[in-house]
Parts: sequence; structure tokens; C-alpha cells
Amino acid sequence: MRIGDLAHRTGVNRRLLRYYEEQGLLRPDRLGNGYREYAEADVAAVHHIRAMLAAGLSTAVIARLVHCVRDKDELRVPAGCPTFIGELRRERARITEAIGQLESSRHLLDAVLDTAPRDGEDPGEDPSPGTAPHQEPGRSRARV
Repeated sequence: MRIGDLAHRTGVNRRLLRYYEEQGLLRPDRLGNGYREYAEADVAAVHHIRAMLAAGLSTAVIARLVHCVRDKDELRVPAGCPTFIGELRRERARITEAIGQLESSRHLLDAVLDTAPRDGEDPGEDPSPGTAPHQEPGRSRARV
């Protein structure tokens, strides 16, 4: 299939598909006229690439992994690619650390927002007696 067909089937634009090829994530065949020819397996590969990008993996890591992930419906590492398990564990640890830092930042912002005046409220005024300070729905009061 041509790049336009792959773009249509995956929802990924042509420019991004070309970028994936430049990064070594896709390896289409080249026809005599220079056109890219994608295989049916490339549809699944693009979906796997998108899933790994969404998981926070870099294109450099994905380039080393994507050709080992062969299952059409799931991301599965076959027995022939055990060297990637350690790399995946390191990536998972990096992502877990980043999540912890983001949660810490969110708690700090929550604490600051909990002290902020409500819309239309004078920052110098104390809330009316018996009313709680503004709190956004779905958040508990955070302590720093």
C-alpha cells in the first residue's frame, strides 16, 4: 500500500509517517519510481508506535523495540528479543519517576490554588464567616 493508504488506515498524516521512517521506526520497501510501499504489518506497527509514544518512550527507544513487537493486536515482546526487557524496565522506572515529579508539582499548585481568591472576590477580603475558602470540584485540600 502507498503512504496515503497507510495514513488513511492509521489516522497518522503522511509527514509523520515519513518522520517515522527517518527515525527507523518504519521500513517501507521502495519501488523503482521511488514510491514507498508499505506492508499490511505496517498498519499494526504504526499503532504500536503511537502506543509507545503515548507511553512516554522516545523514538530512539521505539526504534530498537518496534521491530521486535510482532503481535498484530497487542504489544508483546517475543522470546527472540529478551535484551529489550531491561531497557523497557529502565524506561518504566524513568516514567514512574516523572509521574512522581508531576504529582508533586500538582500538589504544590493545588496548595497555591487553595489560597487563591474566588473569581470576582477581592483578594484582601476574608471569606464570609461560616464559608470555606474556594476549592475546585473534585479536589481535596492539599497540604504542602
